Amino acid sequence: MITRLAIAAGILVVVLAVTWWLRRQRPDRPPRGTYPVPRQLDRADFPRPDAPWLVAYFSSATCASCQGLGPKVAVLESDAVATCELDFADQRDLHDRYDISAIPMILLVDAVGVVQRAFVGATSAADLWAALAEVRDPGSTPEPTLGAIEISGPASAG
Repeated sequence: MITRLAIAAGILVVVLAVTWWLRRQRPDRPPRGTYPVPRQLDRADFPRPDAPWLVAYFSSATCASCQGLGPKVAVLESDAVATCELDFADQRDLHDRYDISAIPMILLVDAVGVVQRAFVGATSAADLWAALAEVRDPGSTPEPTLGAIEISGPASAG
């Protein structure tokens, strides 16, 4: 009987020691929720630099999430809005220049090249329309922060 109690006490001590050791371990870093987004573009790198707004769509033909986004961006083209798709294979220099590390990435850029909104990953046409409407006419949509960029750290202006 005493042998059994000693074995149980030994097991309890081992369990408590392992529990204490596991609690002292540092947890893994939390996963990154976002990828770096350029804050400024040189409008001369893109079509129609004189247009008041630019929607720049960084993509790749091999990107499954990019499928179907091209037409959603292209439909935003107007006198006031220039649009362009920048495929990685064809425009690698611009992907490198602006340090694009995730695709699809869609940037809504003002006349002086400041990125006002950004979408990383697949997005809906409705969200693109709403974000563009909001930056062009603040307060015009029910979701004024859609695609908003969190301001932290220095601008990435390739």
